[in-house]
Amino acid sequence: MGDASEPPKIRIDLTGAPETMLGTLYAKAVDAGSENPLLGDSWAEAAVRRIDYDWGRTNITKRNSAGVTLRTVHFDTWARDFLARHRSATVLHLGCGLDSRAFRLDPGPHVEWYDIDFPEVIALHEQIYPSPEHYHRIAAPVTEPQWLQTIPADRPVLMIAEGLTMYLTEEDGIALFRRITEHFPTGELQFDEFNTLGIKAQKINTIVRRSGSTLHWAIDRPDDIVDAVPRTRQITTIPVFESDAFEQGLSGHYQWMAKAMSAIPAVRTIAQYHRYAF
Repeated sequence: MGDASEPPKIRIDLTGAPETMLGTLYAKAVDAGSENPLLGDSWAEAAVRRIDYDWGRTNITKRNSAGVTLRTVHFDTWARDFLARHRSATVLHLGCGLDSRAFRLDPGPHVEWYDIDFPEVIALHEQIYPSPEHYHRIAAPVTEPQWLQTIPADRPVLMIAEGLTMYLTEEDGIALFRRITEHFPTGELQFDEFNTLGIKAQKINTIVRRSGSTLHWAIDRPDDIVDAVPRTRQITTIPVFESDAFEQGLSGHYQWMAKAMSAIPAVRTIAQYHRYAF
């Protein structure tokens, strides 16, 4: 018998790209329950307890969860840096999934935070997380143009797109970036991407394969964004294997493998973190 004080489990039925968020959520929950957590996301741990799902489907274990969680650690670091320099700002968290970033970072009363995702994802998000002041949810595909027009363009903007852009087509992704840079006066675009090899290797990506999703957009040259999106300038592009979070968070065995893989140019940039200003 369950504890009568606990809320009932939430049943879910997700497929495709929305289902992939369950793997990232579970990885953060596994990390939170570990002896030496990298992210320590207690929100994710509580969310997993609320959801009725066969978490074994994610193929996430204690051994491989860090590979997912370290990406979130990286983007939390970049977001904190932006928010420390812009006390009054707008944050667009695109394809937010069930990430608790708004609550982890707790950006303060002068930041208007928007989590944007498919309606079925936002409906689930609303059941799990609180709705504090200055925090907003938008239930719409991120590629739909209309939702952006509802957001005031009176402050610098931070766009965070973690684990999203590779699911978009290049045409849709560039159009999305252009709308954001045209709508706001200044800001940053922070996102991760795969190169062509990474897109081709999607058949061995368990989370993507089991969800029935398809990856589309590859970025082989960071300058492609600068060329395609007016007003943007590259701040940095970091191969995942060379990020501070990766080097600090993984064991010597994984670091050794990363160094070996980095010796191959196409493999070195198979996954990258991108940061642009405008």
